Amino acid sequence: QVQLVESGGGLVQAGGSLRLSCAASGSIFKVNGVGWYRQAPGKQRELVAGITSSGWTNYADSVKGRFAISRDNAKNTVYLQMNSLKPEDTADYYCNADIQTAVADARTYNYWGQGTQVTVSS
Repeated sequence: QVQLVESGGGLVQAGGSLRLSCAASGSIFKVNGVGWYRQAPGKQRELVAGITSSGWTNYADSVKGRFAISRDNAKNTVYLQMNSLKPEDTADYYCNADIQTAVADARTYNYWGQGTQVTVSS
């Protein structure tokens, strides 16, 4: 069993910062690519930022220069540092990961966390 648990969401004023964490636990051999997604009320879920196992990153245009994704492989944890937050960043944030669960099984399996809410007030 593998679990992804997000934390770090909350209420912040516009211009403020938050750091989200996504911790993977359970039967894990290797965490491969990880993405942070968000879903605002009435909108589709969208990719915010992604990071590969080797550390290559990509960002949605709307967050470039404000958000930074990073990972600590020793802790199986991925972070999303969010600076200069705007009211339009308000959403539920989810992490998604491709995980190899056993050294003898090269397949990866895709997992979602339960989400953490971010609210940015104007």
